[in-house]
Order: sequence, then structure tokens, then C-alpha cells
Amino acid sequence: MPRLLSLLALLVAAPLFAADPPVGEVTRHKFEGSKIFPGTVRDYWVYVPAQYDGKTPACLWVNQDGPQYGAIKLNKDRTAADGPGQFDKLIAAKDMPVTIGVFVTPGVVPAANADALPRFNRSFEYDGLGDAYARFLIEELLPAVEKLKTADGREIKISKNPNDRAIAGASSGAICAFTAAWERPDSFRRVFSSIGTYVGLRGGNDYPTLVRKFEPRPLRVFLEDGENDLNIYGGDWWMANQEMQRALKFAGYQVEHLWTKARENGFGGHNQQHATLIFPEAMKWLWADHGKEIVAGKGSPQMQEVLLPGEGWKLVGEGYKFTEGPIANAKGEVFFTDVPEAKTYKIALDGKVELFSETNGKASGFAFGPGGEFYGVGGGIGLVKFDSPLKTTKVADGIAGNDLVALHNGTFYVTAPGNNKNEIVFVDGKGEKKVVDTGIKFPNGITTSPDQTLLYVAESRTHWVWSFQIQPDGSLKHKQKFFHLHVPDKADEASADGLKVDRDGRLYVATNLGVQFCDQAGRVNGIIPTPNGKCANLCFGGAKFDVLVATCGDKVYARKVKVTGYNQFDKPHKPGAPRL
Repeated sequence: MPRLLSLLALLVAAPLFAADPPVGEVTRHKFEGSKIFPGTVRDYWVYVPAQYDGKTPACLWVNQDGPQYGAIKLNKDRTAADGPGQFDKLIAAKDMPVTIGVFVTPGVVPAANADALPRFNRSFEYDGLGDAYARFLIEELLPAVEKLKTADGREIKISKNPNDRAIAGASSGAICAFTAAWERPDSFRRVFSSIGTYVGLRGGNDYPTLVRKFEPRPLRVFLEDGENDLNIYGGDWWMANQEMQRALKFAGYQVEHLWTKARENGFGGHNQQHATLIFPEAMKWLWADHGKEIVAGKGSPQMQEVLLPGEGWKLVGEGYKFTEGPIANAKGEVFFTDVPEAKTYKIALDGKVELFSETNGKASGFAFGPGGEFYGVGGGIGLVKFDSPLKTTKVADGIAGNDLVALHNGTFYVTAPGNNKNEIVFVDGKGEKKVVDTGIKFPNGITTSPDQTLLYVAESRTHWVWSFQIQPDGSLKHKQKFFHLHVPDKADEASADGLKVDRDGRLYVATNLGVQFCDQAGRVNGIIPTPNGKCANLCFGGAKFDVLVATCGDKVYARKVKVTGYNQFDKPHKPGAPRL
């Protein structure tokens, strides 16, 4: 499909539909009582095509902004701007499947009195990132739609297959549609975006970067815009839409677009004229592969250096209270703790999980030493060596430890945020300890570079991982906020926890976005979400240390990767220099 079409070319390439198709039913409803957007009320319209039999679940189309951008006309004079009218013709021509349309307005909190304004939720619901609006649709609105019946008594049944579900909008409604699919590709995988607001109103300007860095989702996206779109305080819509298209293409998404030049009669501006004209052709492309599963692309070259095609996360174990501290021994067996239960588990090389110890003193961090020694640290036990699953020897007492790293030379670094001290403690081979840093806001995960000259410490209360240079006596120099992490829209911090490195020098950070991996220069190269959206810690395990294991709340996941993890009990290893 051409990327830039004149009005004349559009009229030739995208003629309007054949006349007199079967006409679907459109009904108007009101929704209130939302728990996700409390106090809001909104109207919505439901379109049911004539071909829907009430027995077979139909595909789904959700359109933000209801009548404003869906152009619903409740009379029989349906024009080309009328979404349901176009659907009548597209479905009749078999250019799209039998689809139930839901056209919904943004929420409004009614005014407190006659002299007050309502609270208009449109920007809050539409322009913001995060999963709130997707949850509103999935948990609240769509269940209400499925309780309705048509005038002739047909039940509303909507397919739960995400490949059968599309979401759309214009302007802020467009970014809202993309966000819903981005956050919940298990529910929406087709997106129609017109004059999308991917600019700095509520963080939408981050999307081109996030699209490039995240492991790709299975989405199919159609973008529309014109060169005379808005250029105001929030950003440049025309440039932002082009950035989105280039980012999606770079990351391997199924993406198509149509741009238009500025011309008379409003074309190319922040309106629906161009989108209305190309809508039939856009729908043909968006639904062209219906019946085939939409699959994710390969991602960026940096992502392809780490992830193996066709290898995803696999569930290793579940039913725990809170998993932490994963670490591998020299064989590649992985040990982790269920902190509230104070139990230690072992993941064997065949992936089976077995209970290793009934009690570990509520250790939260583990490490293996160069001679195979098994160490643990916790607020109540200090730094200990496990002589057996139930017997320990004290290495250093009085440390309110959270996590640790054991170096090849027999020394340790421990993060000790307890009692608001926020200390990093060095312990030498004789068990002598000294505080080598204070002031990091909740120091958490800790590791070293593969050459064991740089110490990395996660600062959970911000979006930084700190870097220090290790001195011969164990002290630290050249403290720097170095690794810049991404933060989800609904959080104020990255909640960085466990840290590990691979033999190429990449740093892997467990965060509230998933596993963020960085190059040695401190830049996030990729973000790998976990299946349940949680990630407290991670390590490399398996016989070749090419299995990434993540502790994720009540579950533990693993996936085979291309890279090889580095273990600090091994000799220091100098990786190649990063690409600067």
C-alpha cells in the first residue's frame, strides 16, 4: 500500500462500497459504577451486524470517543463517515469478519452542583500510559456488553481470541487504543490509529523508545496522519506518528500506514477527513490475515543478540509466597528462597524443583564461592555459610543484609538497607567487615562486572543502578549513578532488585517492567517482560549458564537465551568494549 496518496488517488484506489448491504443494529447504553475510574459515567453504543447469528462468538471492534470519532449516526442515512454503516458493507463484502462494535465515550464525573464543572476524564483515561483503561474494558465494560441482547433476542457473544479483537480511535483515542493493545495483547491485537497523540501530554512521547526496546508484542497496527497535524505545547503530532511507524517497523511489528500532505479543505490536519476516506482500505488491511495468529516480530538487533527465536518463558514452579535470591552453582543448578517461608529450593538441570532446606533463617540473598561454598545473607542471620541444608557457620555478624556477591578472591559485598542505614558492607576473607558506602536509597541487588573491577548496586527507590570502582583493599571509588532504567507510568521508581551480568558485560536488572538489560556503558538495550508482570531477582543457570531464571512473586520462570551468564566464583573475565 503506498505511503503517501493524493486525494484523487485515494478516491480511485478506495471506492466506497456496494449499495444496500444488510443493515446491522445500533443501540445506545449508559455505563456507570466503574471501580477503575470511580464516579464516572459514560455512554456507549453497540453495533451488531445482521450476519451475527447469536450463537457463534463474533469478532470485536472497540472505538474510543464513541460518536465523536466513531461517527455513529442513529438514523438510516449512513454516510462514509459512519462506522457501523461501513461495517455493514465491509462485512457483506467479506472484507472483514462478522464483528460486534462497541463505541464508547470517555468518562465524566458529574459536577457536584449546578455552579461547578464536571471532571472530564478523557485525557486521564486516554493519554496516560499503563493498563488502567485496558482493564476497564476487559473487566468492566465488555462484560456489561455481553449481558445485553439484541432487539430480536440474540445474545451478545464476543470471541475471547485476541486475534479476533481490534481497538481503534483518533487523536487521544488512538494512543488509548494502542496502549490498551500494548498492555494487553492477550485481549487486543489489531489497532487502528488516526492522528494519534504520541506526544508529551502524559508520557506518550516515550512510546517510540519503548517500542524499540521491549520484547515485541503480537500486534498488527495501522497508522494514519497528515503533515498539517498539530504542532503545539505537547509536541508535534506529525513527527510523532512517523516516529511510531519507524519504531514499529524497526522492532519487526506488522505495521502499515497512510500519510497525506497538507491541502485545502482540512486534509492533512488534526481531523478525521483523511481517516474517513481511507477507512475501508485500512480495514481490509487490518483484517486481511484474519484466521491466522498475529505473531510478534524478532525485535531490535540488541534483542536478537540475547533472545532465541521461538523460546519464551516457561513456568518452573508456583505456589510460593515470595521468591527471591536465585543463584547457580558450578553445575548450573539454581537455588532460590521463598522468603516468608524461609525455605530453600533447588532447580535441577532437568528443570525439576525440589525442596533443599526446610529453613534458611529467612535468607534473602545467596552466593556461591570459588570453592563451591554456599553463602546466604539476611536481616536476622547476617552473612553465613551453609555447611549443609540445615547447618550454618557465621561469616560476619551484625549485618542487616539484603543481597550479596561473593568474588573469586574470597571477599564479599553485601547490601544492607536495614534500619534505614542503606549501607554497602565489604567483608574480607577473614570475616572482617567495613562499611564502604552509605546514602543509596535502599541498596538492593548487587553484582560485579565480569572483570570484577566494577561493583554495581541497584537503588530500588529510584531508576538508577550505581557503579563503583573496586579498590585493592575492598574500598570503593568513583561512585556514579550509571545505569539509567525505565519506569512504568504508574510507578515513581523502577524497583530495581536483583542484578547479574553475562560474559559479554551486559547487566541484567530485575525491575517492575521485567528484566531490563543494559550495555556496559549504562544504557538499557532491551526490556523482557515476565508472564505475570513481576520480577524480583534473576540469575543464569543450566549446564551452559544459558538459561535465564527469574523469581516473580509466587512463581519462578525460566527461558533459554543466546548469551552465557558470568559467575563471580569464576576467574575474572574481560569482556569486549561496548559500542559507543
